Amino acid sequence: MERDRDTTVKGKLCSSSWALPIALLRAREVVLTRIRPMLADAGVTEQQWRVLRVLAEEGPLDPTDIAEKSSLLLPSLTRILKYLEEQALVKRAAHETDGRRCVIYITEEGRQLIEDNIQINNSIYVDLENAFGKKKLSELLDLLNDLARLKS
Repeated sequence: MERDRDTTVKGKLCSSSWALPIALLRAREVVLTRIRPMLADAGVTEQQWRVLRVLAEEGPLDPTDIAEKSSLLLPSLTRILKYLEEQALVKRAAHETDGRRCVIYITEEGRQLIEDNIQINNSIYVDLENAFGKKKLSELLDLLNDLARLKS
């Protein structure tokens, strides 16, 4: 039976199985269900982990850049950074050229938290590749990144 993929039916919603927001949420949940136990063991939330990953990969950044790269709203990031600073996982420093701004960088403790969990993190991705297919997962990531670049 052919599923209703038509999203342009006059006066009707497409099937929820083909509604992009719902499909994205379902896929996100499949991935996060595998990742949450690692994060719980590490003592960080999904959002805190994203911030630490971004800083570990990118180096020191201002909060606006961190929010964009970690897909967080700035008010949420402010609370997250406060907590991460209290845990000594990140530090705040004055911006080199603009005294009104600051930059955030990951501390050695923050790097160690990432390092302590990198093997588990990588095994989760290997499991996803094995379950979904390495080629399909790569194509999916490419397509999702293309979609994300359509910012309004």
